Amino acid sequence: MDNYNKIIKNGLWDNNQALVAILGLCPLLAVTNNIVNAIGLGLATTFVLVMSNVTVSIFRNHISKEVRIPIFILLIASFVTIVELMMKSYFYDLYLILGIFVPLIVTNCAILGRAEAFASKNTWDKSILDGLMMGIGFSVVLIILGAMRELIGNGTLFDQSVLILGDFGNTLSITVFKNYQGTLLAILPPGAFIGLGLIVAMKNKYDLERKKL
Repeated sequence: MDNYNKIIKNGLWDNNQALVAILGLCPLLAVTNNIVNAIGLGLATTFVLVMSNVTVSIFRNHISKEVRIPIFILLIASFVTIVELMMKSYFYDLYLILGIFVPLIVTNCAILGRAEAFASKNTWDKSILDGLMMGIGFSVVLIILGAMRELIGNGTLFDQSVLILGDFGNTLSITVFKNYQGTLLAILPPGAFIGLGLIVAMKNKYDLERKKL
């Protein structure tokens, strides 16, 4: 049980791929100009993480060490293709917004890193949990950053929820600041770097304060 608790804690906090390992920053910074985009990419990344982890774990004893990296990339690419086809079928407008960053999940070092560092050395149940926790941890950072940028940039939250939830999404859109002119910096690339830097700083400060106790 302790091992499972450690996996959960690592994925969500201690070894969060976005805040500690600093991996997967390209899509994280590029598409987090609102919450909806962040949720879409977070779900896609989590699915690929879980499926690639469990597949690598199941076949780890049948994969030669000399070709393991190309095999891992091929497996990841297969699941990314599934995600891409599903998004094209059911969430086409969201897919158009996320664009190239959906297929680029293949090159996300966080996914390949978990396959190499964890799934290839552990059982399938632990690998599923690791992939799920790493995916949730990455998604939470995406959503927090997306919320910060959307709120400061446009004064709204959950705008464009219709892209995921259809007509029901219109009821979730919140205008926090009425007649707000917006802050362009927040939704431009510099805003993503500043926002992520603040989140990393707050995590590090919390960890330091916790160690002093």
